[in-house]
Amino acid sequence: MKINLNHLNVFMAAAEKLNITEAAKALFISQPAVSKTIKQLEDALQVRLFVRDRQKGIILTDVGREVLVLARQMQSIENRIFQVASRESQLLSGTIKIGSFPAASSLLLPEAIARFRAKYPHVQIELHEGVSDQIKEWVTDRAVEIGLVASPFTEFEHYSLVQDHMVAIIPDDHELHDTAVVDLGRYQHDMIYCKGGHEAAMNSILQQHHLNLESNLTVQTAETLIHMVRRRLGIGLVFDFTLSSVSHGLTVKPVTPVITREIGVIAISFDEISPASMEFVRMMADDETSRFGK
Repeated sequence: MKINLNHLNVFMAAAEKLNITEAAKALFISQPAVSKTIKQLEDALQVRLFVRDRQKGIILTDVGREVLVLARQMQSIENRIFQVASRESQLLSGTIKIGSFPAASSLLLPEAIARFRAKYPHVQIELHEGVSDQIKEWVTDRAVEIGLVASPFTEFEHYSLVQDHMVAIIPDDHELHDTAVVDLGRYQHDMIYCKGGHEAAMNSILQQHHLNLESNLTVQTAETLIHMVRRRLGIGLVFDFTLSSVSHGLTVKPVTPVITREIGVIAISFDEISPASMEFVRMMADDETSRFGK
């Protein structure tokens, strides 16, 4: 049995939108054409890929979710084939799908994208933003080829880009202004913790130092943390990399014990990503090596 790649492309659009009308708009075809194509694919595979729901529209079946991952792999392979061929003619093209969390998007991507576009103007870059845990899921599901995330990198192959550390932030006239280092053990009940979607990893790090901030005030963004600190609701606890992506005007203090993490780029396997994606990873790694002198 041969699988029609066009059928898979329509299926992927419907699976990502979970709405036939929206998928039709994205593909610039009619709604009946989308429904007909999905039915043809289901008949060819002899499985149901979607179930219909009155409130949610369409929902992927269990086998539909598995087929979606494989379809994305096939799309990625097709993209790699064209990129390998275009590389031979010195004209790299195709699409790079990148997942990134906002601070990394602001601090690491602009320079790399500018340099990459100058060298490879025919390559499209598709950026999806979320938190690290989401991005790791996207990489696993092949929704993106590469992801910029915070450690731990667990089962993924990775290149480390930035060594990061946690800091405390306070108003300029805070009682700890003249203190060299903020002791987390002593002031842990005064802390406002910026989790930012890295809960599991950060809790693990803090527990290694016998610190538990679960019962205290926690926020999800650096912007919210800054507002809380300005209102004197506590001492802000955040990673320096995240803090450097926003303006704040607050006093920054090192903390003890020292808590570190890495920011890196991950993939299921760098041997399997497209030539354009691999070139982008190399360029980004070169940028950070040059910036930080690693």
